[in-house]
Formats: sequence, C-alpha cells, structure tokens
Amino acid sequence: MPHSILIVEDDLTFATMLKTWLGKKGFQVDTASSNARARKLLDSQSFDLILSDLRLPDQDGLFLLSWMNEHGHHIPLIIMTSYADIQSAVQAMKNGANDYISKPVQPDELLKKINEALQNKSAGQQAVATASTTAVPPQSHTTNKPSSNFLEGESEAARQLYNYVGLVAPTPMSVLINGASGTGKEYVAHRIHQLSKRSNKPFIAIDCGSIPKELAASEFFGHVKGSFTGALNDKTGAFVEANGGTLFLDEIGNLSYEVQIQLLRALQERRIRPVGSNKEIEVDVRLICATNENLQQAIEKGHFREDLFHRINEFTLRMPALKERQEDILLFANFFLDQANRELDRQLIGFDAAASHALQSYSWPGNLRQLKNIVKRATLLAQSNYITVAELGYELIETSSMASVPTFNLHDEATEKKRILEALQQTGNNKSKAAILLGIDRKTLYNKLKLYNIQ
Repeated sequence: MPHSILIVEDDLTFATMLKTWLGKKGFQVDTASSNARARKLLDSQSFDLILSDLRLPDQDGLFLLSWMNEHGHHIPLIIMTSYADIQSAVQAMKNGANDYISKPVQPDELLKKINEALQNKSAGQQAVATASTTAVPPQSHTTNKPSSNFLEGESEAARQLYNYVGLVAPTPMSVLINGASGTGKEYVAHRIHQLSKRSNKPFIAIDCGSIPKELAASEFFGHVKGSFTGALNDKTGAFVEANGGTLFLDEIGNLSYEVQIQLLRALQERRIRPVGSNKEIEVDVRLICATNENLQQAIEKGHFREDLFHRINEFTLRMPALKERQEDILLFANFFLDQANRELDRQLIGFDAAASHALQSYSWPGNLRQLKNIVKRATLLAQSNYITVAELGYELIETSSMASVPTFNLHDEATEKKRILEALQQTGNNKSKAAILLGIDRKTLYNKLKLYNIQ
C-alpha cells in the first residue's frame, strides 16, 4: 500500500504541483489549505506523513504541531517555509517536527527528507512491536473517501455542498440536485448513495432526456414479452433493478406530463406494474433527481406537476458553477491532467504560469465537463513537460490576452497599504481573494500584512 501524505499549504498552485509530483513518485496525497481543514482530515483518516507550510491563513504550522500533540496524532511532520530562519526551524523541531525544508523546495532534497521520516517512523513502530508481548492483529485502514474518478474541491462553496451531502445522505429523504450542465450532479448522487444506509444495494441512473416518450414506462417499470410491438423479451425496469437501493433520475424536467403521472403513482404507492402485466411488484427505492431547469417556472407553465415536485424535493442541493469555485479550478485542472496522462500515456507535469492564469481567468460556461475536455485535448497537444496557453484553445488564449494582471507598487508604501486594505474590505477579509485582486501571490500578501502590521 502506498504511503499517504497530507500537504497543508494555502498556495493552491504550489500544492497541486507538489501533489502531482509526489503522486508520480508513488505516494497517495491529499491537500488542505488551512489548519482547520487539516485537523478535520486528521480526525477522519490516517496519514503516514504531513508536509505543512509554516504560514497558513488561520494559524501557523506550529499551531498544527501543538494540536497534533494534544490529540495524540503521532505523525511525522516536515515544515516547509519561505522564512527559513534558525529561530522558526528550532521552534518547529522543539514542538515535535521531524524536519524542515526551505522554499523554493528542491525536489531531491524533499524526497530524501520524506523517505528518512518514513523510515524512522517504520523503525519506531517495529521497535514497539518487538517489545510488545501481546500480538495485536493489524487493523484494516478504511476511509470513506469519494470515488477516485472525481475530486470534491476545497473552496468554501464545495465544503458547504459536501457538508449538506453528509447531512442528508444517511436519511431516507428524496433529494433534488439543481445545477447547470457539467457541474457534477451525478457524482453527488453517487456520493449520497455511498454515504447512505443503502450503499451495499444497487445505484441505478437514468437520463430522462434520452428516453423516448413511448418507451419511458418500459424503462421505469419494465414490460412483459409481447406487450407491444418490439417487446421480444421480458424487460426488468429501473425501479426493480434499484430495489433496496437508489434510483437517480437525471434531467427529470424532460419527462412528459403523462410519464410524470405514472412516476408519481409509483412513488406514492411503492408499487409498480410492468407494461402488459397484471401483477404489481412492491419496490423500495431512495429517489435522487437532478435538473438544470427551474422546475418552479415549469410548474407555472404547466409543464411539470407540482405534486411530483414536492414528492422529489424533500431536500434540495444546489451545485455551484465552476466560476464560483475559483480556488478549485487548478485543483481540478491538475486532477484531470492526471487522468489524461493515464488515458493518453503521457507524462506531463503540470501547467506553466501563463496557462494557470488563463485557467483561473476564464468563465467556464461548460463547468467541469468543459475543463476536463480542454485539459485532455491540451495533454494530447503539449510539446513539453508543461501545458502552455497555446494548447488550451482559442477561448482561453483570448481570455489570457484580454486579462489584465494588476501590477503592484512595491515602492510607494502608503499606496501599497491603502490598496491592501481596500482589497481586504472588498473581499470580506478573504486573503486568498484579496491576493488575486492585487495580482500577487498569497505569500507576498502575508509578508505585506506583517510589514504594515495589518491584522
């Protein structure tokens, strides 16, 4: 089993590049952009090693060390710092850090320190095991992680969404997922099923937009041989296939009014009758639906039944658009790059600075699906180890040429301080967003906050 590493780093560009590089070295890597997120991950799953930046948005890496000591998390920790002075390094070591490394990080040096820390940990565990007189069977390491073919993200919008997912999943409530195309609605439906009490039962997904009106009843409820022209064999419907589990109806707003009536009856009576059959079958399914339409407007226009809407809408989840999750764009881009590398047998490392800026500046009308397709195409076209703007396509090239990267006055201290205060006010004191407004990275902003004593 590969060693698992947690990277605690608020510079998402650096964190994703480091995650990609370590992944290529055979490690299983998770990231957290704050102390709070790191503590949550440490409480929910196991890690073999932690790489933590010294400066973080909420508390510093020394605080994380103290918290780990208090809560019995005895995990090797390497501090990464741009402020590699003797005082901070000594303090980190006193608090229990295994080592520290200064930025810019030298890959070979970091890999050496990681391997040394893991070897020391392994040696210590073997010594404890040898000294023990009682044989203790090893515990299986199980973490309730999302599917490896998707990434949840670390933005505030993503965290709120998956907090709601965690709340509603264990309940029997029907869920309506509302969001634009390409935002990942089916993944969320899968995640609800995985976290539910029905997780060991079937998950059946139907795209309502692709079902011909005359075949909808057969798709949902099945049919018996000879019940209509073309019914050459018995067919099991989706309700029976999903019995005991979860039925996911994607783009439910596309169902005809007649089929909506049949669906409502099945949900109310928990019984279905295959087309051409005289026998009813009892079914028990948890219903999750998704739509990119405004069903309330469809109800007003008479296109969607209000009673069905209330039946499927015991709990609503809104999928944020990708442009609302700017902190996640590079995370997803690198995630899709890893997938494309595997599918296309490429070995690209990441995106150059201009490409990263273009990805973050674009509006992404097609959301995650569009990002995935563009990254895959760019992976195929790339001529070097890094994807450049040229491979991202004309939409992003145009965005990159139009985007003005604000310059920051490094000489006029009064103007500089004023602009920082204005940016913090505009972003509600969100330092990550303020750095974007100012056109500087977060580390530079933190230095300036310290320099001007801005809290």
